[in-house]
Amino acid sequence: MPPLSAFLANWSAAVPDWVYAVILGIIEGLTEFIPVSSTGMMLLAKEAMGLTDPFWNTFAVMIQLGAILAVVVLYFQKLWGAVVTLPTRPESRHFALTIIVAFLPSVILGLLLHDFIKAVLFDSPLVQCISLVIGGVILLFIDRKAPAPVHDDPMRLPLKTALTIGLFQVLSMIPGTSRSGSTIVGGMLMRVEKRAAAEFTFFLAIPTMLGAFVLDAWESRDQLAAAGRIELLGIGFVTAFVVAVVVIKAMLAVVTRRGFAPFGWLRIAIGGLGLAILALS
Repeated sequence: MPPLSAFLANWSAAVPDWVYAVILGIIEGLTEFIPVSSTGMMLLAKEAMGLTDPFWNTFAVMIQLGAILAVVVLYFQKLWGAVVTLPTRPESRHFALTIIVAFLPSVILGLLLHDFIKAVLFDSPLVQCISLVIGGVILLFIDRKAPAPVHDDPMRLPLKTALTIGLFQVLSMIPGTSRSGSTIVGGMLMRVEKRAAAEFTFFLAIPTMLGAFVLDAWESRDQLAAAGRIELLGIGFVTAFVVAVVVIKAMLAVVTRRGFAPFGWLRIAIGGLGLAILALS
């Protein structure tokens, strides 16, 4: 066993599982909404910490719901207002339809490709690192060259725009690509203002991550029945929620002042570091 791998294996055995749950929860909350791929970050962290139990793959997907709850809390007034006025306001029905239209491509392709992605791509650190670097370059380019925006309200996007954003979201099935990054790029290419593109991807995350949570919970129900694992999910869920509340506000402030370039460089740095670590392992 290489020295680095041996060190990680010994270190992993000495640390209690609840510590890993907290660490991964923090990473999820930090990265779910910034365009750097929360799943890719958690899987790289899992690799770095020597967590080989398949449970941690399921954990990485399921605690995303904690971060999504942060969106519901922060945007509760807008979202609840849209829900209660669905019968009476055409604008609310249009917003709901844009979310459904954007969500459908991931539902269809997610169900068709779910097993392949988890078996072939999901646990590949190399794929994640390459995706991070490529995605960072794309984000830098789009941040500079995107067409001038004409849509600045995430709750009033045209259906064609919403569908295009949903098709871009499908790219995030490749680990390391980033769901928020792919949808934001799609939105900016469809002339959605940067902050509005970020907020629409927050809203779209709610049904997307809820669907992923339900699917993984059902498929991993036997794993989750093991002693202590529900408690670990609870720790990760709460940690991700608390951190995500802070990060969402900070991200919007950064995007408003500096665009998405800082996140592009961050992706390239993390992907490059990951490739270097893989080369040494």
